[in-house]
Amino acid sequence: MAGPVDVFSAAARFTGNASALPYVVRTASLGGETVRSAGGLRLVPDLDLADVEDPDLLLVPGGPGVGDADSRLVTWLRERAPHVKRVVSVCTGTYLLAEAGLLDGRRATTHWESCDYLASRYPRIQVDPVPIFVRDGSISTSAGVTAGVDLAIALVEEDFGRAVAHEIARLLVVYVRRPGNQAQFSVQLSAQIARSDPLREVQYWAAANLASDLSVPAMAQRAGLSTRQFARAFAEQVGMTPGRYVDLIRLEAAQRMLTDTRDGVVRIARCCGYGTPEAMRLAFMRELDVSPTEYRRTCAKSSMLAPDPR
Repeated sequence: MAGPVDVFSAAARFTGNASALPYVVRTASLGGETVRSAGGLRLVPDLDLADVEDPDLLLVPGGPGVGDADSRLVTWLRERAPHVKRVVSVCTGTYLLAEAGLLDGRRATTHWESCDYLASRYPRIQVDPVPIFVRDGSISTSAGVTAGVDLAIALVEEDFGRAVAHEIARLLVVYVRRPGNQAQFSVQLSAQIARSDPLREVQYWAAANLASDLSVPAMAQRAGLSTRQFARAFAEQVGMTPGRYVDLIRLEAAQRMLTDTRDGVVRIARCCGYGTPEAMRLAFMRELDVSPTEYRRTCAKSSMLAPDPR
């Protein structure tokens, strides 16, 4: 809850209208009772949910308690949320929207650790475990804690423009705005580590030598296996084909260089093994639906690194 609230509260500093708050934030609970968070903090709401008028934006935070949610809360969401202009969930707050039937037929996400359970329990939802947030019509769902901040900044940008969103990100020392389709976690974390030493060594070597020949025959030779043996064993132990693994580690490295360095796209394309900027652009469009230039512009760190034009 705290991350998005900070984002909406900070907007008042940058909207240029001291006489009117851009967002009036109110918290509510069943009976207006104090809520103890999983981390031990006690949250004192402003209102009883029964007294809440339809807000412009309804934010539903998650946490371990969603697995045993009070049926009165689910009923309130089922009855009231359809009348709200924008509904947002953070982390496993998605469960509450799902239980209320609000996500049936929609695309949604939640924390990566909970996506499989969400998909199995609510088969009518199109659960996407990859992006940090998903917007489907009037309902937006986000992944872990920091993804709620990303989504809140995206909403502020929608309401007040990129400049205000940028200033809030600088104030909170976060990314200016990570696009919703950015992956929740890195390839190195999401891919399995191969059990056998030769394959594991190839994984590590490939990630450290992106500009080298990472074709299946070249990696198979490095592992001391035939091309067919290597491809089959790699897919079995890593959970994806060698080609897919190489595509993703190159993309991830290029994303990191675009946001963390001043290097131009020509150098980044060469360092990450794409060879040409056009090949890198095609990879970005295929996986992220944005060009490298647009990705850098929207995901530049708040330190505002000036890219080298070369």
